[in-house]
Amino acid sequence: MTITTAKRFTIAEYDRLAELGFFSEDDRVELINGEIIPMVSKGKPHSVCETRLERELYKLLGERATLRGQQPIIIPDYNEPEPDRVIVKNREDDYLSTHPHPDEILLLIEISDSSLKYDQEVKLPIYAEAGISHYWIFNLVDNYLENYSEFYQDLQGKFGYRSKLIFLPNESVNLPCFPDLSLDLSKVFPKKLPE
Repeated sequence: MTITTAKRFTIAEYDRLAELGFFSEDDRVELINGEIIPMVSKGKPHSVCETRLERELYKLLGERATLRGQQPIIIPDYNEPEPDRVIVKNREDDYLSTHPHPDEILLLIEISDSSLKYDQEVKLPIYAEAGISHYWIFNLVDNYLENYSEFYQDLQGKFGYRSKLIFLPNESVNLPCFPDLSLDLSKVFPKKLPE
């Protein structure tokens, strides 16, 4: 009996496929644990939250850091996700030579409705293992911000975050690495439409 295993792509192989035109411009995919995964399409609340978040972060950050949206980050050797928003250290080449690596990421943000379980159970341990210090999930299912910090590895070798704080949509939260900057969540979460 022959046992076959699925091909796990490295970042270099994945990037080469993109260079060769294997993916069209309309393909929304990312590399997760060596697998090419289609990204979930966005609903209106997700799009609105993303627009509002981008507007507020640009106002707060100015030139103090670089804000990237749905652009790849590098987590060697088998992950090249495209988070909804990432705040990274400023770099002279604006990341032309390479996408950001974990040590350059100040805050990684996912906006989650239909992808909530995936962002909590699949992406969270990948981000923790990579040493990404701060991970936020704008949870549009329960309508609050999940603020994760203090990554760890348990005795079974699993990765996670020791601290999880919940912030409600009427609260404010300080930006990691910029304790003087506070994000008003009422300006980010989509407003509920009257029924």
